[in-house]
Amino acid sequence: MGQDFFPRVDAGQLRLHVRAPVGTRLETTEELFARVEDRIRQIIPPHKLDTILDNIGLPVLPINMAYTDSATIGSSDGEILISLSKARKRGETWEYARRLREELPASFPEMTFFFRSADMVSQILNFGIPAPIDIQVIGRNVSVNHRIAREIERQLRGVPGVVDVRLHQVLDAPVLRVNVDRARASELGLTQRDVASSVLVSLSSSGQVSPNYWLHPATGVSYLIAVQTPEHRVDSMEALRSTPLAAARSSTPQLLGNLVEVERGVTGQAISHYNVQPVLDVYADVQDRDLGSVAREVDRIVEQVRPKLPRGSFIQVRGQIQTMRESFGGLAGGLVLAVLLVYLIMVVNFQSWLDPFIILLALPGALSGIIWALYVTGTTINVPSLMGAIMSIGVATANSILLVTFANQQRAQGMDATQAALSAGLIRLRPVLMTALAMILGMLPMSLGLGEGGEQNAPIGRAVIGGLIVATFATLFFVPVAYSYFRGRQKEAPLEPDWELLQ
Repeated sequence: MGQDFFPRVDAGQLRLHVRAPVGTRLETTEELFARVEDRIRQIIPPHKLDTILDNIGLPVLPINMAYTDSATIGSSDGEILISLSKARKRGETWEYARRLREELPASFPEMTFFFRSADMVSQILNFGIPAPIDIQVIGRNVSVNHRIAREIERQLRGVPGVVDVRLHQVLDAPVLRVNVDRARASELGLTQRDVASSVLVSLSSSGQVSPNYWLHPATGVSYLIAVQTPEHRVDSMEALRSTPLAAARSSTPQLLGNLVEVERGVTGQAISHYNVQPVLDVYADVQDRDLGSVAREVDRIVEQVRPKLPRGSFIQVRGQIQTMRESFGGLAGGLVLAVLLVYLIMVVNFQSWLDPFIILLALPGALSGIIWALYVTGTTINVPSLMGAIMSIGVATANSILLVTFANQQRAQGMDATQAALSAGLIRLRPVLMTALAMILGMLPMSLGLGEGGEQNAPIGRAVIGGLIVATFATLFFVPVAYSYFRGRQKEAPLEPDWELLQ
């Protein structure tokens, strides 16, 4: 049957993240995105496509990143938001996602593609994590942890049903390292800070180090005044070396090439920390397979690479896997506790340990009906289906209480256990059927999953319908047989009739 945290919702939206080779300039990335858009329009028919929106690069102010869950880390990547039209069929969104996963990497092998959660429900269920599966390699030995994260990524790619596997942190971004000759700079009246400020103002504008504002006298609006070398002027290494340096203690201006050595290197473009420790995140998604089966494969891979971790490093699995297991454990414990409390309450009301046990014999039928209904409809075990299981168990228990209570009344009138059980099953047939049918018919529209987002609540209706169908037969046939068997074996005095109740 499989296990999932929550069923997926076909919201008619796709959130495709595209990453060009690291270090690609923004204008080149825009050209690549235009080519990717043309390929998407070839895959998705025009009458099924509504809009396509691109978000490329990082915002100007870093604070804007705090309000989004974007995986964009530089000018070389961005997101393509695809909105499908109302003419699509149910489940067609995932079919297009499957085709895009297959055809886009083949058309653009130098680029990386993966899908993000597009609908609000999935984004909330991920709790801010960019993917349902997040394997974190945490520790300060980043070089060794990077090799282990790459090994986890490689093994995850071989797991059936796992897609969009990638390492979030990019550690090989090209960089130019400007090494200042501090002794020579000091002779010329310059400091390391003077050189760094001059380069920063030239490349990133003066708004970063010394922002100046001009107040419009008529409107009262303040405008930021920034000075920056035009980007097209810094198009070579020689142009960079010709950057002038200014300082208050220096009498003559100097050029950057007179005081520095520029060398090429690599650096981390995205550096993440979790609980102060450096962390590497391996993200993955699931397609055509349940999350529970993939979670077992993830555990196997983690256990294989765990002995290779250096001292002080560890692996933690986050995302929907962790939340799903915690939720299932809480719901399963709540279900067992609910059955136990109901049994104890019935013991007090019936003044018997046996009658509540006979009543609860209808619950195995309810559980088997729930499993049968979920299996036939292709529904996995998830949080909504477990909620439906609790609902169906409550109704099945109520019907069983109705039958056993009437059988006790018949025995109080002088019938033996077998006659009382037969009479209860016959006379209480209509009330039991009315209660079960009312619940089944009420849950039928929900079980079909009609309308936008109907897939989210469909498991509740399916679990309730399947559980009540089998539980009703168990209440009408199995519970009377169990009642006649257990009560017939008792060698006890006949019950005194309740004359007030009979009157």
